[in-house]
Amino acid sequence: MTVRKPGAPLGTRCEIKNVNSIRFVGQAIEHEARRQIEIIEDGGKIDQETRLFDPNKGETRSMRSKEEAHDYRYFPDPDLLPLEFDAAYVEELKAQLPELPDDKKARFTAEHGLSAYDADMLVAEKSLADYFEAVAKGRDAKAAANWVINELTGRLNKEGKDIAHSPVDAAQLGAVLDLVRDGTISGRIAKDLFEIVWSEGGDPRTIVEQRGMAQVTDMGAIEKVVDEIVAKNPDKAADLKTNPKALGWFVGQVIKASGGKANPQAVNEFLKRKLGL
Repeated sequence: MTVRKPGAPLGTRCEIKNVNSIRFVGQAIEHEARRQIEIIEDGGKIDQETRLFDPNKGETRSMRSKEEAHDYRYFPDPDLLPLEFDAAYVEELKAQLPELPDDKKARFTAEHGLSAYDADMLVAEKSLADYFEAVAKGRDAKAAANWVINELTGRLNKEGKDIAHSPVDAAQLGAVLDLVRDGTISGRIAKDLFEIVWSEGGDPRTIVEQRGMAQVTDMGAIEKVVDEIVAKNPDKAADLKTNPKALGWFVGQVIKASGGKANPQAVNEFLKRKLGL
């Protein structure tokens, strides 16, 4: 490779070896371009040579020098015919291109309000981005991204699977999100439900109904649990008058006692009324 100033003739080129992946090609070009530019800007001269790319350091180093271009045996390949594309054909190819990762990332941040980090994670693979869009359709996109990035891909990575072989498809994960949005299940129960769907399959709504996983909204049942916890912790209940933040402890205890089925918001409001806060 070689570098040149805009409009200037090509400079002295260097051959780079030991480049065995597209990622290393990019790293080698980036490093070698910076190296040659620094030498030229410092008034130096590029030596025609063969350089070795070190993937561990991400840099090139000299292997051997060759004084003349003919030492490299440069010659046109007789089996490669010249390719000439007119402007119309190039434009036709451009029009047929799918949405590219950078464009998709920009759309995810603009339309869905995702952070640049989350958008980056999702566009890393087209299949993952497609899965996310199927889950997010008509739903809270940020919640969908959180589940896809953390719960789904975390489990896929743990089991060495890719998105194409996910035991939980987009429709199933979308149904889990719908159950949380509707208040049918809590976020904690949603994770348990995800595990069941992952291991056993099935329709999330049917699983919730058959296994009694829906949130408890019956104030009578919640009141009984609250009374038991307050009776066991009178000192903490008294402390609530001067330290309202301690209410969170009671909410947590009620939810824990209900097996995660109690609706946190309902519990919070009921506790406030019950304890006169």
